[in-house]
Order: sequence, then structure tokens, then C-alpha cells
Amino acid sequence: MLQFIQQINTYVNNFIWGLPAMICIIGVGVYLSIRTRFIQIRKFRLSIKTVLGRLFRRDSAGDGSITPFQAVCTALAGTVGTGNIAGVAGAIAIGGPGAVFWMWCSAFLGMCTKFAEVTLAVHFRERNSNGDWVGGPMYYIKNGLNKRWHWLAAAFSLFGVLTVFGTGNATQVNTIVASINSALFSYGLLAESSAHMFNLIVGIVIAGLIALILLGGIKRIGTVAEKLVPFMALLYIILALGVIIINYQRIPDVLYSIVYGAFSPRSITGGAVGTFFMSMKKGVSRGIFSNEAGLGTGSIAHACADTSDAVKQGLFGIFEVFIDTIIICTLTALVILCSGIPVNYGEAAGAELTIQGFNLTYGNWVTILTAIAMCSFAFSTILGWGLYGARCIEYLFHSNRVVKPFMALYSLVAIIGATVDLGLLWDIAETFNGLMAIPNLIALFLLSGTVVQLVKEYFGDKPKE
Repeated sequence: MLQFIQQINTYVNNFIWGLPAMICIIGVGVYLSIRTRFIQIRKFRLSIKTVLGRLFRRDSAGDGSITPFQAVCTALAGTVGTGNIAGVAGAIAIGGPGAVFWMWCSAFLGMCTKFAEVTLAVHFRERNSNGDWVGGPMYYIKNGLNKRWHWLAAAFSLFGVLTVFGTGNATQVNTIVASINSALFSYGLLAESSAHMFNLIVGIVIAGLIALILLGGIKRIGTVAEKLVPFMALLYIILALGVIIINYQRIPDVLYSIVYGAFSPRSITGGAVGTFFMSMKKGVSRGIFSNEAGLGTGSIAHACADTSDAVKQGLFGIFEVFIDTIIICTLTALVILCSGIPVNYGEAAGAELTIQGFNLTYGNWVTILTAIAMCSFAFSTILGWGLYGARCIEYLFHSNRVVKPFMALYSLVAIIGATVDLGLLWDIAETFNGLMAIPNLIALFLLSGTVVQLVKEYFGDKPKE
């Protein structure tokens, strides 16, 4: 049965992430960048300044909303996860070091794409029956386009509900148990024969924690994300920088392999990796899996922000992609490539490859810290995607009565994620990501004029720098 599912998924995945998908994702990013006059470059400094200005402020949010900084932390909770750790490792193993170059390219364009998504989400959001702010692709399709396009909103929401169980939950829990197992194995505290039962127990505990937080509503999610995201990002960045500094002499060769391998992957990997397009495909797809630019999911969290400035909140989106892919994904890639850990090119890899890179540099003692960092990454992603799924199913049923049953089911998926094969999970998650992107990219293209107008109005009326 699993083999049959894998065959079907491989066929669909190859179609979705084929040449047409690459053209659409990159094309929309280029189109938005040109129409906004490359706002990700022009307003990059302002984006950083805006986020840092909110970092040490303790604002309070009105009913049914969260602060702008909590919104960006919730969005980062959804993006900074296994895509940065296992996703990067998988991209390098299957696409070669050159896949990192294509991650950078997708991130550069993605900063503008995410800016447009967040701006539209805040501009076209609405209040639900509970008085909470709700927004995202389904709402800017519904409120920004005429009725003949409203089927895109339903399609996005349907794919969103299906995606969250794999992308947002099962793959994340799988990474959690992998990192915990690695730490316990290194100290001889867990036997291979007991691993399955232990993983099941971990899955049950995680399911309980997920339910406890998600059923508390948007304010509880925002509060947890605000505390968890800065801690986990700082811990991981420090550990990764240490590996790079210790192995600094390998940096020139690594950078060469990334740039040259982007166009000639076979020469770098000894022929183990196939074509240039495979390297590009894995880099772009795993980059999008990480930063979600083009998927529209992060904008759902931003729509909950207690703000009246759609464009200003959009600047948080630029920062979000930068910190997620340009900083954290790059650090993960350098940990793997600079550490000298053997990479079996052409074969699937996950979080264990990144963990081995840390272990080879620091020794087994670091498995405890990497386990903490990776568990924090993955758990925060589960919370962020739980919110996304709730908003999608609420839109589909036009009622928030279905939200709590959905949250309960979503929590239970953690138990499944703790005990299944990682490779198939990643493949299925990648497929659903592609399906989600299609209606969102169409909407972004059609609403690009609205984004341009909002940018002109915001920056034309008053100086922002």
C-alpha cells in the first residue's frame, strides 16, 4: 500500500514541481519584484529597522488579535522548522551543493512575494463571528477578486487543510523524535529495540502539548511563539556559527561547490546527482518549503496582527524570508558542507545529516543542544501550521464550530508522525505544498496592481526612513 501511495505521489510531484511550476514560482516573484521596483532591496533596511524596533517593545493587542511582533513570530514559527534542518539536508543530498544557490535565488524573489502576500492579507482581512481577525489567500481572493475567481479560495483552503497534517505536523514530529533519538543513542540511554515504543510515547506527549496550546486560541499561540522563536533561532545560530568558525579553512571550497554546483552538479558530486534541473528543483522546492513564500500560509498569521498599516506589516514578511532562508538555511548548509561529514549524494537524507555535522565538529555532547534546538524548531512549526489549518477549515465550512474538532484531530496526527517513514512524508508534504502554491500564485498575479497601489499610497504620503 505504501509503495502504491509513493508511486502516485511521485507522479503528481514530478508534474507539480516540473518546469511549469518553476516558471510560475520564479515568474511571479520576478513580476512582483519589477512592479514594486524591487522593494525587497529598496526597503530592506527599513524592514530590519521595523522588526528590531518591535523586538524589545511590550505592546498589547486588542481583542481577537495579536501584536505585530507576535504575528511575525507566529509566522516564523511556521517557517523556521524542519525545512531549515532536514529540508536543507535533503536538498543537498539529492540536488548537490548547488541546490543551496537556488535556495538563495528563491529567497531573494520570495522576499517580495511574501511582502505582497502579507500586505494583501492585512488589507483584505475581516472579522469572524468570534470577533477575531481572519485573513490570508482565501480572503484576499474572496474580497479582492470578482466571483469567477472565488473557486481559487476554496481550492487553497482545501489544499491547506490537507497540507497541514504533513508539512505542519507529521514531518515536524518525525524530526523531533529523530533528534531526541540521536541524543539518547549517543549516550547509550536508548536501545534500538526500544526506539519504536519510545517514539510512540513522545508522540502522545507532543499531541497533548499541541492540543493544550492550540485550543487556547490565537492569543495563546502568539504568546508562546513570541517567547519560543527568538530563543530557538539564537541558540541554533550560535551553534552553527561555531561549526563554521572552527572549519573556516573549508569555506572557500564550500562556496565554490555551491555556486559551480548550481550549474554543473555532476562535476561536484562525482556524477551521483543527475541534472542541472534536479539541483534547481530541489533548491527551489525545499526553499519554498522552508520560507513558504508563494504558499501564502505565513500571511494568515500576519492577518491577525493588531495593526492598521498593511504595507508596514508587509515589511515583516521581507525580514521573515531573509532570516529563514538567507540566514538559517545557509547556516545549516554550511554546517553540513564545512564539517566534512560524508554526504551520500543521490540518496534521501534528513535531520540526521545536520546532526552529524554538529557532532563531528563538537563531539557527542552537542547532541543535547541540537536536540533542544531542533525540537523547538519543529514544535513551533506545528503551532504555526495548526493556526493555518484552522483558518482554512473555518473558511471552507463558513463556521468556526469546526475549528476545535480540527485542532483535536490535528493534535493526534503527532502520534502518527512519530512512528512513520520520513522519506515518504517529505515527498507527500512537498507535493501538497506545490498544490497550495497554484491558487495563491494566480491570485498574487491578478492582485499585483493592488499591491503596487498600496505601496505608492503608503510611501508616497509620508517619509518612512
